[in-house]
Amino acid sequence: MTITRLDSNHRMSQAVVHNDTVYLAGQVGAPGAPVAEQTRAVLDQVDSLLARTGSSKAHLLSATIWLADMADFAEMNTVWDAWIAGNEPPARATGESKLATPDYKVEIIIVAAKA
Repeated sequence: MTITRLDSNHRMSQAVVHNDTVYLAGQVGAPGAPVAEQTRAVLDQVDSLLARTGSSKAHLLSATIWLADMADFAEMNTVWDAWIAGNEPPARATGESKLATPDYKVEIIIVAAKA
């Protein structure tokens, strides 16, 4: 059994690959930026990590999205919908939660299959 970890430190890895499944840590954008900007930054990070693991958004299995305020749901979805367009959507859940700092408005956790 091979497990590959990317961008690890003493606490966590940004991505873990086991067999043909890719698990991403929760990704966040620039603290204090508007939710749309944070969402775009998060999805750029997701694209980059997936590419490094041999996957892409075309192979998403699930997404868990945490918003600091559900009032931002529509704004986040506008960015998400543009990003996922043309691909099969993953199973997805969105909820409201206190994030690591009040400056974070969105955090996205992804599981994907390798390409």
